[in-house]
Formats: sequence, structure tokens, C-alpha cells
Amino acid sequence: MKLVHITFRFEYVDHVERILDDSGVEDYARYPMVDGRDQDGKHFGSQVFPGSVTVCQVLVKDDLVQGLMDRLQDFRMRKGAHRHLRAAVLPVEQFLGAGEA
Repeated sequence: MKLVHITFRFEYVDHVERILDDSGVEDYARYPMVDGRDQDGKHFGSQVFPGSVTVCQVLVKDDLVQGLMDRLQDFRMRKGAHRHLRAAVLPVEQFLGAGEA
């Protein structure tokens, strides 16, 4: 099992959730509209630093990781505004909870 940490502009939450659904992801946490910084600078939800970032932390079975990453990359490359999406795959050393691996 892996943890995929995804950050993206908050306005694309529906698109990213659709990608998660299409990738067979059943378990994730979403932190909507948090402060963040990317290649365009700070996004603090203010007039000085407009916009916000959304974070998804996704538990993914090993055999589904590459498909998810491919779909995220396809979305990321679709247009310039999507290029703010970032995703990192991290190992899960232990896991407690429903559907334990």
C-alpha cells in the first residue's frame, strides 16, 4: 500500500475526485482550501495572495498506483492551469483500519 499526497488548485477538486473514482481509490482525506505556495507564488485566499490549494492524501493499493499517477499526469498536462498539480508516492509501513492490507 502507498500514500499518494496530491496538491492542486482548489477549483479542480471535482476533476481530481473523478480521477480518484476512476482509479479505484476508496480511501482518501481531503483538506479543502488551505494556504500554499507553488511556482506562481503564495495562495493564501486573500486579495494580496489570491487562490487556495487543496490537499488529498490517498491510500492506494500497490497495483493501482501507476494507473492513478498516469491519470493525474494526463490531467496535469491537459492545460497550463492544471500544471500546479503535484503528486508524491510514499510507502506505508503500517496501517490500521477498515480494509486492512
